[in-house]
Amino acid sequence: MLHPQGMNGEQTGTATGVAAPADGGARPVVVALHEVAVVRDRRAILAGIDWEVRTGQRWVVLGPNGSGKSTLLKVAGMQLLPTRGTVTVLGGTYGQADVRSLRRRIAFVSQTLLRSLRPELSTHDLVLTGRFAALEPWWHQYSADDHRRAKQLLAAAGLGGVEDQPLGVLSEGERQRALLVRALMGEAEVLLLDEPAAGLDLGAREQLVGRLAALAADPAAAPLVLVTHHLEEVPPGTTHAALLRAGRMVGCGPAAEVLTSEAVSACFGCDLVVSAVDGRWSARAR
Repeated sequence: MLHPQGMNGEQTGTATGVAAPADGGARPVVVALHEVAVVRDRRAILAGIDWEVRTGQRWVVLGPNGSGKSTLLKVAGMQLLPTRGTVTVLGGTYGQADVRSLRRRIAFVSQTLLRSLRPELSTHDLVLTGRFAALEPWWHQYSADDHRRAKQLLAAAGLGGVEDQPLGVLSEGERQRALLVRALMGEAEVLLLDEPAAGLDLGAREQLVGRLAALAADPAAAPLVLVTHHLEEVPPGTTHAALLRAGRMVGCGPAAEVLTSEAVSACFGCDLVVSAVDGRWSARAR
């Protein structure tokens, strides 16, 4: 059941514990974490995580700095083996399945990836590398259809005019959109985005949010998980939300039930008013 909204779109009600999926569990599971923990230097970065992502869902993971959001995404993307627990992605269990094969079916967008790419790489070649989840285009051969698809995706993202420009001369907003296009080039079955709007100005952020909203509205698009610090970066069409605090999931379920003033305030340790207008969320101190 969705919690009612108060005056001016303020979300009322609370979200505690882990909610059941809104669709009653009917959709196939693509990512499943069970009792997952990540411990480093005897410190629990994640603890007791139970979480599922299903086909058709669009998730946002919110939490303060140091809450474990990026670590959660790395585990879900089979980039990091947890200390304890079970991770199953696209039917393969981490530690048992061929991880290299599974990773090619997962699109992972992060600042770490950006730092791994040569700044001399053209925007077109950057997108091409997404076809095989590679870092260099010369690692593989690409067909005329691959080149045509890269051009079409860049044009759809408003980047047709910079496809021949090196990655290093693009603006922050253009680089982030290019990374998203790269993720779509491989036709991945899961899309994981780690703070894609970090460092963007207002205009670039809105362009990115608009692109993510278009993806969220596309029924053929892969399940999506977005990690962010800011409610303003959550695109319209987001179906589910998870709140992390100190490595634990303190809220999880349909977005309208989880993104409440009470729950978000408890997560961030600050008295906040959460609002939703025309599918866009915001938060301010009370």
